[in-house]
Amino acid sequence: MPANHAKHDIESSELRKKKRMKCLAYVAAFAVFQTAIILIFVLTIMKVRTPKFRVRSANVESFEVDRAANNPSFNLTMNAELGVKNANFGNYKFQNSTIVFYYGDVSVGEAVIRKTKAGWRSTKKLNVVVNLSSNVVPSNSQLGNDLNSGVLTLHSRSTLNGKVELLFIFKKKKSIKMDCTLTIAVTDKNVRGISCK
Repeated sequence: MPANHAKHDIESSELRKKKRMKCLAYVAAFAVFQTAIILIFVLTIMKVRTPKFRVRSANVESFEVDRAANNPSFNLTMNAELGVKNANFGNYKFQNSTIVFYYGDVSVGEAVIRKTKAGWRSTKKLNVVVNLSSNVVPSNSQLGNDLNSGVLTLHSRSTLNGKVELLFIFKKKKSIKMDCTLTIAVTDKNVRGISCK
């Protein structure tokens, strides 16, 4: 009887040991699974991406051109649609800003961008109307040649300063720049192409 009792104690002890090992294995597996989930969460959802800021499209509403050899000039009104593409799992809120249009290195017009936000994983579209004039372009520029060639090239530049708010908890400052080139057909009076860096 005592031998059976001792044998039973050994078997019971081994069974408890196996159960304990199995329990530890489950805890370890759960910890690894939990770590993997947290890692995926941090690397995807919590990763802050820089939003993209572009001129999406533009329409010329009025366009006056003077090709006079001694004083070439242009005056145009353009309606531009801007886009702030936010790939984050949280809103991108930005402050008031300005978009400036250049001919060469000379500013020929600007428009105000009102503060707003681009929602989660979406593109916020903004419309600005801008009046552009070559009044301040130096007389020795290439403007006359460009107007006579039928193609006017303008550049738009702007910077948005704001914050990405992840899951309404974490806030990260993000500044985004726009640098786009617009090609305008002088004869057709329309925007032929837009390319952004």
